[in-house]
Amino acid sequence: MMTETTILAAYGLLVMLTILLQVLGGVQQLSLGYLISSRDEDRSMTGMTARVKRALDNSVVALALFAPAILMLELLDRTNATSLLAAQVFLLARIIYLPVYALGVPAIRTLAWLAGFAATAILYFLAL
Repeated sequence: MMTETTILAAYGLLVMLTILLQVLGGVQQLSLGYLISSRDEDRSMTGMTARVKRALDNSVVALALFAPAILMLELLDRTNATSLLAAQVFLLARIIYLPVYALGVPAIRTLAWLAGFAATAILYFLAL
């Protein structure tokens, strides 16, 4: 059975996958030599690689908000069917968010972000 903490772990893995995608794109665009250097010379990524980087930045912020909500609910023993559903909606929204952002699909990306944000807000209200 999937629990809120299992969903948190799954989301952590999704963030790690996003990191790998961003690194692979960086190797392709900037070269491995540049990535393992001191990076004194500033180079920027473009296209899909840049979008994956922005998706990663957003995913880290989402994780920073989602994780405390889940941990509070667990510590306070307030998990229930609503918190599980909210966590599931969050995870599904974030799974959708990554590819649509990487592919440059703005409207669906925004809806996925909003669904994940709303689900996180619900989790905080449940912890009150």
